[in-house]
Amino acid sequence: MALNSKDLFYAFLLTLLAGLSTGIGSILAFYTKQTNKRFLSVTLGFSAGVMIYVSMIEIFAKARASLETVFGPAKGLLITTMAFFGGILLIALIDKFVPDVENPHAMRGVEEMSDSEPTERSLLRMGLFSALAIAIHNFPEGLATFVSALQDPTLGISITVAIALHNIPEGLAVSVPVYYATGNRRKAFFYSFLSGFSEPLGAIIGYFLLMKFFSPALFGLIFAGVAGIMVYISLDELLPTAEKYGEHHIAIYGLISGMFVMALSLVLFA
Repeated sequence: MALNSKDLFYAFLLTLLAGLSTGIGSILAFYTKQTNKRFLSVTLGFSAGVMIYVSMIEIFAKARASLETVFGPAKGLLITTMAFFGGILLIALIDKFVPDVENPHAMRGVEEMSDSEPTERSLLRMGLFSALAIAIHNFPEGLATFVSALQDPTLGISITVAIALHNIPEGLAVSVPVYYATGNRRKAFFYSFLSGFSEPLGAIIGYFLLMKFFSPALFGLIFAGVAGIMVYISLDELLPTAEKYGEHHIAIYGLISGMFVMALSLVLFA
């Protein structure tokens, strides 16, 4: 597949925007006394709906079509399916060895914290470890966004929006404990910003490692793996978090809305 500089710049820009949206969550943490949890629940559910629908309907299908042109229908479907579950296995292993840090203060205003709560040192460690965990989790997301935007610019925009919405509460999770521990907005924003920067970094490293090998077969394998990664993130992170911060049906309404909007966009731009 021939890649020109304009396509590469566009794909990298989308990945950068998705990753740095953690900064939005950081800003919200500083200037809102209490996060609207119902809105957050709908937003996370919406993001999950977009990612699940586009993974199963669009990305998996494109991966299958690409691999079938190389290996034939039967073998192409088999390889697509294996790559899909390979993506799930990859992100599951990352999840296992770099577990999420449960942050009880991520969705609360700094003003609500009392003297009886964790010490400044423990909060700072919590924030820094959260930043590290989020950075490692975001690395494959960056590659996923980058490859999707290269393959289909319209699809890349949809995935960028979904991942950006997903990254906003992650920015909250990093910035609130760091800010409360240090009283320094710049430091809290810096670590939140840095955790999101791993997404464009994933795109850059992935590109330079794979640029010599780009082909329909490789794109099919990566695309199928990306679909698996996005489904896992949606089911393991987005939906549970959406339900945690809102009612069950609010999260589901967001999920269905995300699927509908994604389906409508695919129909309109087909």
